[in-house]
Amino acid sequence: MTTRRIGPFAVSAIGLGCMNLSHAYGQPPSFEAAQALLLHALDRGVTLFDTAALYGFGTNEELVGRVLSPHRRQFTLASKCGMTGVDGKRVIDGRPATLKRTCDESLKRLRTEVIDLYYLHRWDRQVPIEDSVGALSDLVRAGKIQAIGLSEVSAATLRRAHAVHPIAALQTEYSLWTRNPEIAVLQACRELGTAFVAFSPLARGFLPGTLRDVSTFDAKDIRRAMPRFAPEAYAANLKLADGLAALAAEAGCTPAQLALAWLLAQGEHIVPIPGTTRIAHLDDDLGAAELPLPVSVLARAGTLINPDTVLGPRYNAATQAEIDTEEF
Repeated sequence: MTTRRIGPFAVSAIGLGCMNLSHAYGQPPSFEAAQALLLHALDRGVTLFDTAALYGFGTNEELVGRVLSPHRRQFTLASKCGMTGVDGKRVIDGRPATLKRTCDESLKRLRTEVIDLYYLHRWDRQVPIEDSVGALSDLVRAGKIQAIGLSEVSAATLRRAHAVHPIAALQTEYSLWTRNPEIAVLQACRELGTAFVAFSPLARGFLPGTLRDVSTFDAKDIRRAMPRFAPEAYAANLKLADGLAALAAEAGCTPAQLALAWLLAQGEHIVPIPGTTRIAHLDDDLGAAELPLPVSVLARAGTLINPDTVLGPRYNAATQAEIDTEEF
């Protein structure tokens, strides 16, 4: 697979977000199914695997460590701190002592001596970003992590953090239906030499067009609290997915491949990390990395699905208050 740069690392142009295997979208797959998917991704040339202490309150890191630690030299390992499970509840805590302690816990779960790319999962607004990044820079000097990333922050916060220590990657949601990074963050990343890692590049299952009935979501599925997945809004948004499917058929690819190809075309510093629990979906996604599509087709996709055509914000008010990203 073609590669792109994240700090000192050359990684596959499409990575794998591992969250789905333990967290967020209902009942996770069995260990055997998750193991098969992770190993298949490695065999297909994926060299960026993204997890976090939050996912499954540590169980996702344990899964990735158990399955992939024997192959540690073959891939770039990314994880996150600053948002973890405490007594069964999600807690945002960016205090330096907390970040250093949870890094040690993650290293143990991941069965590794060093985490290649370590993100601050959320900026704890009660702690200056300079203090949290300072703690992460201490971890770099200690040899426990190699590069620092930030998640869900604004361009202004990125610049403040970068003044303390080079930020190798900024991760936030980016896809045809979520364009917030285009306000300022993408340009800031270009200027600073920071890679942009796009999570939910397939819009949490929306863009492939196969998710038709949101009433079937598991009770704990995080999409139940997202305005775009509310029944009335989703019914309207489905028309956009149908239009994308028609355009993809015209171009001779799948909707997922078209959506990922569009994202890759937005900049050489962009690395999408779709997540899935199914090997067939993984293979479909990875096909986008080598897909030659006319610029006109990509432009039509962007015109079809964008902030002016999508109904509903990406987060509800309570969740939006926890993040620092620019909003339209």
